[in-house]
Amino acid sequence: MTYVVGYGPHNNDRSAIELACQLARSVPGDVRAVSVVPQGWGTPAAGGTDREFEAWAAGEGELSAAEARDDLAQHPTVEGSAVWVSDRSVPHALLDEAARSDAWMLVVGSSGDAERGRIRLSSKTDRLVHSSPVPVAIAPRGYRTDHPVTRVTVGFRDDDASWSLLARIAEICHRASAHLRVATFVVAPPRRPVTARSSHTETQVIDLWKAQAANAQREAKTYLDSQGFDEPSLEFAIAQGPDWGRAIRMLDWEDGDILAVGSSATHPVARVFLGSSATKIIRYAPVPVVAVPGAATQGRA
Repeated sequence: MTYVVGYGPHNNDRSAIELACQLARSVPGDVRAVSVVPQGWGTPAAGGTDREFEAWAAGEGELSAAEARDDLAQHPTVEGSAVWVSDRSVPHALLDEAARSDAWMLVVGSSGDAERGRIRLSSKTDRLVHSSPVPVAIAPRGYRTDHPVTRVTVGFRDDDASWSLLARIAEICHRASAHLRVATFVVAPPRRPVTARSSHTETQVIDLWKAQAANAQREAKTYLDSQGFDEPSLEFAIAQGPDWGRAIRMLDWEDGDILAVGSSATHPVARVFLGSSATKIIRYAPVPVVAVPGAATQGRA
């Protein structure tokens, strides 16, 4: 089992390697850091200029791989390696390396302009997340931890994609001996004094959403009970807020937490094609996020 890590040349934030090693300590596997450097055009007109560019790129690749090996050395219990490749597309190169390595997960860091402790996708990682056939784990900027994965929170919407996600994450939690929290996020404005008919309607809609969420979570509990989860290893939460940021902050988050989101329920191919809800959850998540591509719908108990 391999975790492929996107590692940029002269990377001053080793958060992706930190997250990959945390995951590898929890669900054992090796970590393979991959640095992607620009590829020359190789045209006759380029001549010596192109050869000089290729020599420069190779030097950058060697330097980046050496830096990645130094970062991996901080985790002596994890088997790690570092390589560099040349390509005109970073997402393409990482997906190719994941296929060659038979990787089960890609791990990337946040954009350099992200706030510390927050996730922001760069244009390259955004393209990667929207095209990967394997899960993509995203580390917050500056992420560091000595903990294994102790709890995974699943963003649950009670649609086919969510049930598929729940089944896959439940299996991972068993392997990692991690707790599982099933969370439904309800974004709705705070209740206002009832002064008009529209206020009654708004309140009724919010109450209906919450009732549906609670019923779906009861179904999820029945399913998870059938998969061998006991009460101490399960949590259920409905987090409501006037916006996504405050809804997510309604939950407690600790070192060792991971948040899992699924692909869009309407996208026809098995890719990590994120819908608007998942994208907003990633933006406000205070912990690493694993975006999981769609899979065949699992039956409910």
